Amino acid sequence: MKQILLQRAVFKQQPGPSIWTSEGGGILLIAGIIATVVIAIVGLGIDTITWYRTHRALQNAADSAAIAAATNATSSYQSEAIAVAAQYGYVDGSNGVSVSAANNQTCPDGTTSCYLVTIAMTSAPQFFSQVIGLPAPALSSAAMAGGSQTHSYCILALASDGTSPGIRSDGSNTADLTGCSIMSDTGSTCNGHNLNATYGDAHGTNSGCGVTEHSNVPAVSDPYAGLASNIPVNTCTKSQYQWEDKKGNGSNTWGTVSVTTTMSLPATTIVCGDLKLLGPVTLTSTSPGSVLVIENGELDTNGQTLSTASGSALTIIFSGDATDTHNHYPTDGTNAGTLNIMAPTTGSWKGVAIYQDPNLTKGLDFTYAGNNPAWDVTGLVYLPKANVTFKGAVNKSSFGASCFALVVNSVLISGTGDILETGGCAAAGLTLPTDTIALAGLVQ
Repeated sequence: MKQILLQRAVFKQQPGPSIWTSEGGGILLIAGIIATVVIAIVGLGIDTITWYRTHRALQNAADSAAIAAATNATSSYQSEAIAVAAQYGYVDGSNGVSVSAANNQTCPDGTTSCYLVTIAMTSAPQFFSQVIGLPAPALSSAAMAGGSQTHSYCILALASDGTSPGIRSDGSNTADLTGCSIMSDTGSTCNGHNLNATYGDAHGTNSGCGVTEHSNVPAVSDPYAGLASNIPVNTCTKSQYQWEDKKGNGSNTWGTVSVTTTMSLPATTIVCGDLKLLGPVTLTSTSPGSVLVIENGELDTNGQTLSTASGSALTIIFSGDATDTHNHYPTDGTNAGTLNIMAPTTGSWKGVAIYQDPNLTKGLDFTYAGNNPAWDVTGLVYLPKANVTFKGAVNKSSFGASCFALVVNSVLISGTGDILETGGCAAAGLTLPTDTIALAGLVQ
């Protein structure tokens, strides 16, 4: 009996330790909790990365849609933006996505020509974060494109006869229009050298002109054609024209004005036919300045200097019969003359140094080589129907501000082709030709 009881005692199962008191069980519990936290963190990290990538994708879509709206620039710009956003997978009104586009927004430069596109999602994609009860955020991205720049031009080719390119160069590496922008109302072609012009703009195609090039910009209307109404009435009679001796009315008079080395010019002087200098002439004038009209003729400096004195100003106007065949521009057969003149800063002819009557049709084209005569000019040289070869340097006048502008039908720039003085046109009284250039690119 004792033996049996002993055997039962030996084989009786003893109770095991509790999970709460066992060291191994505690480790398992802690490991399980840590694993849960790690999985939650990793899952949230994956969702966070997904949200970031979704936001970048939204931004890329908004950028492209804004550029598309600005490029469209018509009444259908909103449809254009929505269609581009859809190409990126963001369909307006679907899956909580909304796409909105607005025009006439205020740009960073203060203009109101920008397009703003916003793409929003009510709920970002969500995977692991929802397990821990974290709601998905709403996402949105916006982009603004368009805007505009106003460019002021020191050379404008009107190309009114359809000449294209209106501005061209022959590859001269010495031409330098630094600080100057150029515009053609047709195309522009610069071979081998961009002329160092700040902006090269063209209504047609611009090929190689300007440090920054623009094509297909709005054409610039002739801003100075209306000044023709200010040209004094032609009082010349046939017997007064002196085309053969190129001395105006006699060897020592311009019209009825006696010529001296230093002379005071009336408000208006009309010369009938060619005017040829017989010696250096310095002009004085009362405010705002004098107007010298050469009817049916040219101005031949003849190796001499025609200059304006300190505080004086001059506008030279070439006018006459519409079909007159004489030359209507400054010239110098000796290649030693100089025009050193400052345009008026006020009055009807403010800012205008040389004005070729738009009514003229013949005797307009010429080459400016820098010495036939040299141009030391402050102000505008207006030759609206002339085809000009420009291969010389232009300096400012001795007493005027640093300002020069050239308006032509077309121009070939070669040789040095330098405009050395720019930037002072406000002080010179000249409002330069301008154009507003739309920019179909992101502005913020």
